[in-house]
Amino acid sequence: MRKIISLLFVVSILALPLISTAQKLADKDFEKYAKASLPQLKELLAIPNDAHHPKDIERNIKWCEQHFTKRGFTTKRLETPTVPLLLANRKGRDANAPTVLIYLQVDGQPVDPNHWYQDNPYEATLKEKSAEGDWATIQWDRLFTEPMNPEWRIFARSTADSKGAVNMFLTAIDMIDIEEFDPNFNMKVIMDFEEELGSPNLPKCVVEYKEDLGSDMLVIFDGPRHMTNRPTLTFGARGIATVTLKVFGPYFPQHSGHYGNYIPNPAVRLSQLIASMKDDYGRVTIPTFYEGIRISEEVKTILRSVPDDEKVINYKMGIASSDSVATTYQESLQYPSLNVRGMLSGWVGEEVRTIVPASATAEIDVRLVLESDPNRLLSLIKEHISQQGYYVIAASPTTKERATHDKICQFTSEISYLAFRTDFDSTIGTWLDNALQNAFKEVPIKQRTSGGSIPISPFVNELGIPAVTVPTVNRDNNQHSPNENIRLGNYVDGIKTIYSILKEPLR
Repeated sequence: MRKIISLLFVVSILALPLISTAQKLADKDFEKYAKASLPQLKELLAIPNDAHHPKDIERNIKWCEQHFTKRGFTTKRLETPTVPLLLANRKGRDANAPTVLIYLQVDGQPVDPNHWYQDNPYEATLKEKSAEGDWATIQWDRLFTEPMNPEWRIFARSTADSKGAVNMFLTAIDMIDIEEFDPNFNMKVIMDFEEELGSPNLPKCVVEYKEDLGSDMLVIFDGPRHMTNRPTLTFGARGIATVTLKVFGPYFPQHSGHYGNYIPNPAVRLSQLIASMKDDYGRVTIPTFYEGIRISEEVKTILRSVPDDEKVINYKMGIASSDSVATTYQESLQYPSLNVRGMLSGWVGEEVRTIVPASATAEIDVRLVLESDPNRLLSLIKEHISQQGYYVIAASPTTKERATHDKICQFTSEISYLAFRTDFDSTIGTWLDNALQNAFKEVPIKQRTSGGSIPISPFVNELGIPAVTVPTVNRDNNQHSPNENIRLGNYVDGIKTIYSILKEPLR
């Protein structure tokens, strides 16, 4: 079956000749394989993948089952209370060889079509940048009638986060099958369909299916390269916990003329409460929040090796200066954070009303690092709110509570997953480093940790294995935002990256 699939793939790329395992592929060969895989990518992107809609997720699961099975993988659904995870297993030349677990994310963020510059956010749309700097739609057929322009981009939800990586992986598998090459390791691929919901069922699933998932190391194909767009390896990720705060005013919104100087405004109180948690330089003022974080000179040397240009970062972000939690961007990622990700109270814009709001809500995310206990951080935040004079509760206040407490705050929290970190000189680190050096003829950028969070700690902690992320996509991909995209040059390099890892001996 694998030989048949390989033959069909060869025909689809205009009869590109078979390549021996000893022959090196040129960049133009990777472009041909990438171009041949684009119809499949377009097909995958067309399936809506918002995890809030299980029927759509089922279509994605079936697509993955079909495309992994025809490439020689056996698949198994790991059932959860909502939608399953999908495990695909493929043995290498030696069944007793080490096993590499590979993590792929298939679901995506919700879409708001009103903010996309195309009719359907799930329809892959080819665009190029105009002289004015805008992205203009061009004919999809130009991908197959002209040389590939690496600066062209494909716009659609999940191109970068992270269906692009799924198709890169399948294309790399097709390539080694054409060569009739078997890696000297076994592969297990775990596909997550609820990552954008925080993978709520994954930790329990890893425990329940621990034997099925048993592996020696974990590779994550997810996320953007360093901003220089050079080959990148990331050896850790921050975890994440979330907090919802709700401060209460009157039962119902009240006329601000009648009650503006009388009823305490919950929006003002919530703003003051949040302001009490951070100073003017962005540092959390809650005592001992940063306790246990020590950045040694050795670690600072590692962090300085990442070629960040912070003036360029600030310019691209539209800010004059950064917060002062740490002295550099990379160092700032080594500390836990307290971020207000959204606030809501009353009405704004065309719906604005002259009222005292009934309540005000803030959504907070706390990024976690390996050295800090998330339960302790959440307790510190809760205690700080209490010290500001608030009666802290877990549900809406009763009539009696409203009558007896001047300041009331509803506090709810959740720990999604923990941080993880792997040593640079570990077996997996050395293997991936060698693969990328052989592919791109340069030492990859090695990041100690990423700022974002991915649901990897359950694998690391429960299975007892090291993990490293191999990012491939362009950093300016509008991840989680309207007009998400992937740069074609990154798509080609991503296939080259994964192919080179599959070909690299694991010693």
